[in-house]
Amino acid sequence: MNKAESDWIAGYLESLGCRRVVNPKCADLLVLNTCVVRQSAEDKVLGMLGFTKGLKSHSSRLKLLVTGCFVEPDTDRLQRMFPHVDHFFGPGDFSKLVDWATKQLGLIRENESQNSVSPTRSKPVSALVPIIQGCNNFCSYCIVPYRRGRERSRPLSEIIDQVKNLALCGAKEVILLGQNVNSYGRDLSTDVDLAVLLRELSKVEGIERIRFLTNHPKDMSRYLIDAIAELDKVCKHINLPLQSGDNRILASMRRGYTVEQYKELIDAIRHCLPKVAISTDVIVGFPGESEEQFQHTLAVLEELRFDAVHVAAYSPRPGTLATREYQDNVPPDVKMERLRKIETLQARIAGEINEGFIGETVEVLVEGRKGDKWFGRTQGNKLTFFPHDGDCLGQLVPVMITKASPWALQGELAG
Repeated sequence: MNKAESDWIAGYLESLGCRRVVNPKCADLLVLNTCVVRQSAEDKVLGMLGFTKGLKSHSSRLKLLVTGCFVEPDTDRLQRMFPHVDHFFGPGDFSKLVDWATKQLGLIRENESQNSVSPTRSKPVSALVPIIQGCNNFCSYCIVPYRRGRERSRPLSEIIDQVKNLALCGAKEVILLGQNVNSYGRDLSTDVDLAVLLRELSKVEGIERIRFLTNHPKDMSRYLIDAIAELDKVCKHINLPLQSGDNRILASMRRGYTVEQYKELIDAIRHCLPKVAISTDVIVGFPGESEEQFQHTLAVLEELRFDAVHVAAYSPRPGTLATREYQDNVPPDVKMERLRKIETLQARIAGEINEGFIGETVEVLVEGRKGDKWFGRTQGNKLTFFPHDGDCLGQLVPVMITKASPWALQGELAG
C-alpha cells in the first residue's frame, strides 16, 4: 500500500509540473511516506526526519511533507515535535497534498480526476491499485486502524476507469490493495463487493492478470472463492494471514476466528481451487506466547504447507489494545529463535513445493530483466527466471522449469 501511495504522490506532483530528482540535496520538495507497523520501521522514520532536518538547515527553499501511518490524527502535536516539517497529511489523502502544493508552491493543477493521473512516468507491467482504505477489525496488536481510520471503499466506476487507463499505459496486471480487501464495498450505497469488482475488471481489455491482498480469514466468503475459480484473469494465489496456530493467542489478538475455522477455510479454498498457491502471515512472540503455543503454530504450518510464510516478531505499538492490556513478556532472543525456526521450516516446505514444478511448463508474466535473465511471476506468484536474447517485457510466455529453490524457479523459454 505504501509503495502504491508513493507512486500516486509522484504522479500527482508530476501532474502539477514537478520533476523527480535522484539526489535529495537537489530537491525543492521532499515527501516522506512512512510506515510504523513495527518499532524498527518507526525508528527508520525518526532517523529520516533527523536527516531531513539537516538538509533543511542548508537549504532555505527546501519544503518537507510527511504522510503515511506515522501521521496521527493530532497533527498539531506532530508539528510541535517536528517544526521543520512544512505539512503533515494522512495516508492516501492526496487532496490535501494537492491543495497544499497549489497554495504554498503556486503550482497549477491540470486535471481533477485521480484516474487521469499516471502513477509513475514509467509504464509498469504490474500496477498497484488501492481499492479500500482503513480497517474496522482492530486486531489488538495493529496500529493501522488508528492511523488510517475506518474502512472507506473507492467507487466501483472510479476503480474501473483507473484500471482502463493503466491498461492504455501498458499495464498487463493490476494488484488490488487494501488493509482488508474482503471488506470492499460494504460501506458503499451500491450493492458491490470484491467479487463484483473482480468480475468487472476481468472485462477490461489489455489487463491479463488480477491479484488482490490482503484478506482477512473471517471475511472471506464462498462467493468470492467461486469468483476466483471462475475468472481466468484472476490469479489463483491468495494471501490469508494466520498470525498464530493457537486459539488462545488468536483470541488475545482479537482475530475473530479459531484455528479450526481457519483450517476449514483453507480446505474449502483448495477444494474449489486445486492448484491454488496460498501464502500467510505469522507473528511470533505475542505477549504470553508459551513454547507450547508456539509449537502449535509450527504444527499448523507443517500441516497446511503454505507456498510462502511472512513471519515477524511481535513489536508493541503504543495506543493499541495489546500494548495497553498485555505485557511484552517474550524475550527478544526467544522471539528471534522462534522466527528462525519458522523460516527454516518454511524454506524446507517451499523447496519441496517448488521442486514439484521441475519438468512442468508454467505461464510467466515478464516484469523485467536482471543480468542475462528475464524474470516474472506465475499465476501462483512464483518468481521465475529464464534466459532469452529478445525483448520479453510485458509478455506472457511459457517457461519450462529446470531448477527450483525455496524462493524462485529457473527455466527455459518453451516452444
